[in-house]
Amino acid sequence: MAKNMEIQQPLRDEISLPKVLHALSDPVRMEIVLKIARAGQVACGAFDIPMPKSTLSHHFKVLRESGVVASRREGNVVINSVRFDDLEARFPGVIGAIIAAARWN
Repeated sequence: MAKNMEIQQPLRDEISLPKVLHALSDPVRMEIVLKIARAGQVACGAFDIPMPKSTLSHHFKVLRESGVVASRREGNVVINSVRFDDLEARFPGVIGAIIAAARWN
């Protein structure tokens, strides 16, 4: 019997600026967001970051729970995308400015 394994993430109105900024304050998480932003959507397994899978999963969880990234299941794969529309609606200009600044570093 297959269980519905919906991935928990905040609704647009539940996204808070402190949580978003905290999520983006880690260099690994920022690297993840930049890769997703460039590609549009990326599977969790497509990241070539040298760290244990459990640590990488933690970074995705922080990004998802903060509202920066949306995750959805497609079979056994989790696909991630940056929640640009939701972040722009909540905090106009913030995510674009952070990504633009990070790309220059």
